[in-house]
Amino acid sequence: MHLLYEEDGELKAGAVLERSPASFHIESPHGRRSKIKAANVLLEFERPPALELLNEARTFATGLEVDFLWQCSGVREFGFQDLAREYVGREPTPVEAAGVLMKLHAAPMYFYRRGKGRYQAAPEATLKLALAAVEKKKRVQEQVAAWAEELAQGRCPEPVAALKDELLYAPDRNKPETRALEQACAKSGLTPAKLFERCGLLPDSHDYHLKRFLHEFFPRGAAFAPHEVPSVVAELPRAPVAAFSLDDVGTTEIDDAFSVQRLADGVRIGIHISAPALGFAPGSALDAMARERLSTAYMPGRKFTMLPADVIAHFSLDHGGELPAVSLYVDLAEDHSVRARHTRLERVPVVANLRHVDYDVLNEAFDKDAPSELPYAEDLRTLWRAAKALEARRGRPSAGSALDYNFHVEGERVRIVPRKRGAPLDKLVSEMMILANATWGELLAERDVAALYRVQSTGKVRFSVHPEAHEGLGVSCYAWMSSPLRRYVDLVNQWQLAAALAGRKAPFARNSEALLTALRAFEVTYARYDEHQRAMETYWTLRWLLQEGIQSVQGVVLRENLVRLEGLPLVVRVNAAPTLDPGTRVRLEASGVDLIERSAAWTFRETLGAAASALDAAEDTGQKA
Repeated sequence: MHLLYEEDGELKAGAVLERSPASFHIESPHGRRSKIKAANVLLEFERPPALELLNEARTFATGLEVDFLWQCSGVREFGFQDLAREYVGREPTPVEAAGVLMKLHAAPMYFYRRGKGRYQAAPEATLKLALAAVEKKKRVQEQVAAWAEELAQGRCPEPVAALKDELLYAPDRNKPETRALEQACAKSGLTPAKLFERCGLLPDSHDYHLKRFLHEFFPRGAAFAPHEVPSVVAELPRAPVAAFSLDDVGTTEIDDAFSVQRLADGVRIGIHISAPALGFAPGSALDAMARERLSTAYMPGRKFTMLPADVIAHFSLDHGGELPAVSLYVDLAEDHSVRARHTRLERVPVVANLRHVDYDVLNEAFDKDAPSELPYAEDLRTLWRAAKALEARRGRPSAGSALDYNFHVEGERVRIVPRKRGAPLDKLVSEMMILANATWGELLAERDVAALYRVQSTGKVRFSVHPEAHEGLGVSCYAWMSSPLRRYVDLVNQWQLAAALAGRKAPFARNSEALLTALRAFEVTYARYDEHQRAMETYWTLRWLLQEGIQSVQGVVLRENLVRLEGLPLVVRVNAAPTLDPGTRVRLEASGVDLIERSAAWTFRETLGAAASALDAAEDTGQKA
């Protein structure tokens, strides 16, 4: 005996080997033995054999018209053998019954299943809607195929072109335009951006990359919502200092300034940090704006500030104003040992905003202990000497051989200016910030006030709500507080610090969900901002190579086939390079620069010399303290 049965939604047949009241042991036409439930059996038959029945039933089903069967089936529920009997006008053979069953089974729009081998014809109105949907789907598939063919040939249909930005940055796979683009990309082997470029729809490569950033972080636009500007805090005491800042030319958010007061037996240095935390509170509309952005986002030639420009203007330490600040005063003896520290909330007179472009000449002057006629040069020299002493006390000297790079984008042209890391003025600023962040982190820890700390152990830098050591800086705890206009973590910490100094309850407890949420969100967003900044620096570096017509470049082997270019912030992979020791200088040739993909082909040409003995050949991870 043979059986026709259903398994996993498919109709199958097999020969019975053994039978029990509730199940059958069967053997399939291909020799596989299995056990099936009796409830799954639809038809028992003696002839023909199982495989033959399936093949002949499929042939019979092919000749059946599903619409005719639907018309014949009436409105009541029926069994497939009943419909087969009515169709052939006699008792159906196993092949005929199985053929009708296959046709019913394959037409769920026409026939609803009502049980084992039982069906009911779909209502006419419902069937019409279903058939219309199928026809519509067919037309859409045909349209998708036609659009995909046009795209693959380098022509973009108007409906697809109208959704270009959406398709590039936030595609909806339910839309036919998206499916057409995916098919065209698969057929042509191109990315969506390269395909649109070939169609002439991406004439500006920088605009393409910038829009990717905007779509990810500012899908509703980069403008700030209407808001009130907080009043400048007027009741604070006036600081008895003349403070000055030192920043790059393009800096508009001046977070920090310095002052120097000569004492009879030493010097008092002042580190003054802008205090937006004194102007608006957690939970305010401005807090919501800052929390949404979490940081100022930088990229060559552009930045997107964390706070609105008019709010920044009220708190930025611009010259000529007396502005609210959190000030750390450190009294140093003549040997630069720390004699006292104290922190104040006050109004700080800012008398000058110095710029690196004018003052970087002091780097060489300080190294050579040469005099300078520049205003504030001696105050800067005093701060630099203090910075050297502080760095030595931490036991973590900065790497002076590494380079940073400043990008200056002016219209369509870019300048890339190398900057030696650890130069006197840079060391001056960084050490003062480390001093302030470490001191205020310790202050909050001593008063058991929650804060967001930067922690480094076993080489990994992370955030924590607990005061732990930062091994890389050599300090017992370290909380970012020096950039409250630019980083949300610093703003949160400043709220906590201001409350502690004023003797008020801090707005955030250590287990506060708002504090922990801000920590997690900041880590993710800050990392993504950094990725975009690096990507755009790569873009402008490649653009500089094209701008200057440079093909031959020199570099230093980091490891295996990775080479860091000399004088440029770019690490490249050279697949055909021979095996060379880290530190070996090589000459490469660049070709095929692609600004859309931010890539180029790098070819090894020659070795330029033995490994440089003093060169740090480890790849720079760019991790920030």
